[in-house]
Parts: sequence; structure tokens; C-alpha cells
Amino acid sequence: MAKKAAGDRWQDNDLVFASKVGTELDSHNVRRSFRAVLKKAGLNAQEWTPSEMRHSFVSMLSDAGMPIEASLAWSGTATPAPPERSPANKLRPLLLERAEAVDQIFRDL
Repeated sequence: MAKKAAGDRWQDNDLVFASKVGTELDSHNVRRSFRAVLKKAGLNAQEWTPSEMRHSFVSMLSDAGMPIEASLAWSGTATPAPPERSPANKLRPLLLERAEAVDQIFRDL
């Protein structure tokens, strides 16, 4: 879909996640897309950054009872091993715990 929209500007780099023209994503691409999503949601793009959203997410997980270490690890801001580095037999319970915390957050909203 993005390839078709980009037309002649598309650069095929065999990337899973690419910019609107097929190039490697950088922080500018991500922020631009993030601001577009905020605008569509009716939020002021000047008041939100990806970092603020991550901090809000960690706070919500913590409020839902998830240990802060797990909340930080899930958001990618802590040093403990992320789920993809956990042994396979420990991954499912970890993901279920986190999914239950997110379910709790949205149930309470």
C-alpha cells in the first residue's frame, strides 16, 4: 500500500518497517507519523511526545498492579531482559501477566 502511494519515489530496501518512501525509519519519520496520529485523534501534537506516552503507559501499568520493573521492561526503558530474551518456558506467563495488566487498565477507563 505504501509502495503504491509513493509511486516513483519508492525505494525498495526489503525493510519490514519503512518510511513512506521505503527508506529506513529514523527518529524524524517516527515523530512525523506520531504527530499525524495525534492530529487524527484530535490531540495537540505539541503536548505529546513518544517519550511522554511511554511514561504514561508505565504509570498506568504500575497503577494496575504490575511491578515497576516489569512495567519498565515492557516499555523498553529498563535494563532487565526484554521478553524476547526470556527463556521460552517463561515467556508465555510473562506475556499473560502483562496482557492482564493492560486489560485491567482498559476495563477501568
